[in-house]
Amino acid sequence: MTPTDAALQPAELEQYLHEQIPLARAMAVTVESVSPLAVVLRAPLQPNINHHETVFGGSAASVALLAGWSLLHVRLRASGLANRLVIQRHSMEHERPIQGPFMARAQLDESDRWEPFLEMLTRKGKARVTVSALLEQSGARVGRLVGEFVALRVTER
Repeated sequence: MTPTDAALQPAELEQYLHEQIPLARAMAVTVESVSPLAVVLRAPLQPNINHHETVFGGSAASVALLAGWSLLHVRLRASGLANRLVIQRHSMEHERPIQGPFMARAQLDESDRWEPFLEMLTRKGKARVTVSALLEQSGARVGRLVGEFVALRVTER
């Protein structure tokens, strides 16, 4: 897959997330950019605030997971493979409090594993891939999520 492959536009992905994953709307997540190489999501402080007036850790992790899921959703959609995509496991490092609007930038950890992932999904109907998402606030790294996602091929009835 190359950066010139057809991809969802940011507004299309944002609408999809808000309709299909209501938490994204409740957290006021917006899509800044979409490409086969990276997805960048943004979220404001206010709907994600905790009692310390910083971003709630669960909100930060959710935006990072949404970014990772969105990247795979976009890439799988471009491949034409009908699938169900779920998170299997993840680890989250909260490096410092997030005190304002923040973003999550997701990318594949090992881009050379994409083609074998697609081959496995096609052949076996199930495949795993690792995605990382960096959290940033005002240009500074504030956290990192590493997630292993599983795609299950959906057969047409």
